[in-house]
Amino acid sequence: MDGKNENDDRPPQRGGADGENPRPGLRGLIIWFLILASIPLVFKVYTTGNDRGNKIGYTKFRQHIERKEISECKIVIDRATGKTVVRGDLDSSAEAPNADGTSPRFEVEVVVGDNLENFLTENEVTFEYVYQNPIFLQILSGAIPVILILGALYFLFMRQIRSAGHGAMSFGKSRAKLLSQDKHKITFENVAGIDEAKEEVQEIIEFLKDPKKFQKLGGRIPKGVLLTGPPGTGKTLLAKAIAGEASVPFFSISGSDFVEMFVGVGASRVRDMFEQGKKNAPCIIFIDEIDAVGRSRFSGIGGGHDEREQTLNALLVEMDGFDTQEGVIIVAATNRPDVLDNALLRPGRFDRQIVIDLPMVGGREAILKMHAKKIKLGKSADLNRAARGTVGFSGADLANLLNEAALLAAKEGKDAVDVDDMDEARDKVCWGRERRGQVLDDKEKEITAYHEAGHALAMALSEEGEPLHKVTIIPRGRAYLGATMQLPVKDRNMEGKRKLEAMLMHFMGGRVAEELKFGDVTSGAAGDLKEATRIARMMICNWGMSSVMGPQAYGAADEPLFLGREMSRSPDFSDETARKIDEEVNALLRRSHQQATELLTQHRDTLELVAQALLERETLDGFEVEEMIEHGRMLTIEERAEASGVEAEPKIVVEPEVAPTPAASTQTGPKLPDVSPGMPGPLPSPSASSVRATIDDPPSTR
Repeated sequence: MDGKNENDDRPPQRGGADGENPRPGLRGLIIWFLILASIPLVFKVYTTGNDRGNKIGYTKFRQHIERKEISECKIVIDRATGKTVVRGDLDSSAEAPNADGTSPRFEVEVVVGDNLENFLTENEVTFEYVYQNPIFLQILSGAIPVILILGALYFLFMRQIRSAGHGAMSFGKSRAKLLSQDKHKITFENVAGIDEAKEEVQEIIEFLKDPKKFQKLGGRIPKGVLLTGPPGTGKTLLAKAIAGEASVPFFSISGSDFVEMFVGVGASRVRDMFEQGKKNAPCIIFIDEIDAVGRSRFSGIGGGHDEREQTLNALLVEMDGFDTQEGVIIVAATNRPDVLDNALLRPGRFDRQIVIDLPMVGGREAILKMHAKKIKLGKSADLNRAARGTVGFSGADLANLLNEAALLAAKEGKDAVDVDDMDEARDKVCWGRERRGQVLDDKEKEITAYHEAGHALAMALSEEGEPLHKVTIIPRGRAYLGATMQLPVKDRNMEGKRKLEAMLMHFMGGRVAEELKFGDVTSGAAGDLKEATRIARMMICNWGMSSVMGPQAYGAADEPLFLGREMSRSPDFSDETARKIDEEVNALLRRSHQQATELLTQHRDTLELVAQALLERETLDGFEVEEMIEHGRMLTIEERAEASGVEAEPKIVVEPEVAPTPAASTQTGPKLPDVSPGMPGPLPSPSASSVRATIDDPPSTR
């Protein structure tokens, strides 16, 4: 295209700024230096070792001479140390020759004087003086360690500079990476479950393909597009797909790459990034996790951050200073849009904000089908069923689910992935793998069985509830000793008062079962009580579901405090109102406990039957619990086949997609963390340490 070098799409070559040949590596120079420095040392050791002999005393030396066992010798004088030694060969009459046939050599330290020369002359021993001058070798051997240490320090220092900023002269250069479209081209065929977001970016793709189409009508394409949504929903993938569809260069950089310990470096990198984009226009510059650099400027508690604020100022100026006529589109992604600076979000910078939310059942099925192309599925694998059972899963969670299912199938030696592998993979992703190595004594196992049986009957016998999927007393992960799972019929955006009251009754089922069977309660219901209290308080404070408190919200003080905007916060109701709220919450929970007690007392025989079946089999499917409620026992395979032939199984109709519905927590065990089934829609997300015990809980809240 105009003004674009044909080689601009190629990744930058290693070496100089203009792509010249790289300089010889410092490592090679050090190796050659070591080889050259070792030559004189090896020579010295070799020559000195050959010339030396066995050391003997001066008295023995005189005896050898008096016995005429030495005929000639050398008097070696070392001028550097002043040491004098006598070296020579002994006759064969004195000692046996060496293995190679040579005469044995000797060496003795002496003091040079007239007596030594006279003694040798009197005994007819031929001698000569040899002077050594190893000063050069000593200097060289002493300097080599110093040179090696300095060379190593220089090598490490230069390597750190080059890795940090590709050289001292390019410390402020942008770290944006150019994605090669030839090898890793991503298009909308690789993106599923976010059809609305793809429709919103279509005009950006059209502009990058044909800018004149919009310019002739006076239209101005958005300068920046901000993608927001939970982690794993495909924000980065969508940005790459935009570049792939438009066939333009794609520069990717993280917001943290702008922030350095040196003030001004981040601003310099911002300016260089925009210059780099203009040279490769039309192109897309993608800034991931922009909240690292675009966080709201604040000088209150803790003061400001000079480097980050200067970097943000540079980003604001650069986004104002370039025109979309140049063909550079800024795409940024974050999961914290609430903390971004308002100046960054105004029109003229990020003109368009696209929300990429968790996929609904249709989107989840499309994502599963896309990832399943690389996996061999069996006939029993039902992706629609898997999509209904993964409410709240992101695209990354679904990809991980299929990968785990494939690993499980391969581990068991299967030819294809079946429905059992997908169910086990979903349970493993949600709650961790089975801990069959954790041994429970008979008492704890019995308590867990009755606790889960109480949850299962409360869910199955309730008119307002999702279909029961599975009951197990096998521990998973570190969250619970047992679980009762539900498979939702559809996604939901809202819940009614009756449904929420039924949920509270489901939470109380485990505790009530313990009271009826053992006359005591354990700490296994700690998570159930905490989650039930949370939902009950939200019913009173947030949704106006109390006739006493009326249609009024009291929960403004429960939202998280952001120090970038709020300094302090106080409740918007009096102490008397707070007391009434506590009384209403307590009354609501007590009514739910009473309802669960009446229900399980009425079906006490079925409770015993389900609990004993759990103790025997450890895991029960939902239809088996339904059979025990209806027939008082589990049917045989023949009876089920006969019943299915007479009466068709009810089909689950997937209604229009809405957000997930909460379900009762079914965790049990004496040591449990907080349990949060993740009430969707108006319900706030649980904390990051929460663990779900129901099938319809979003994995993003793990």
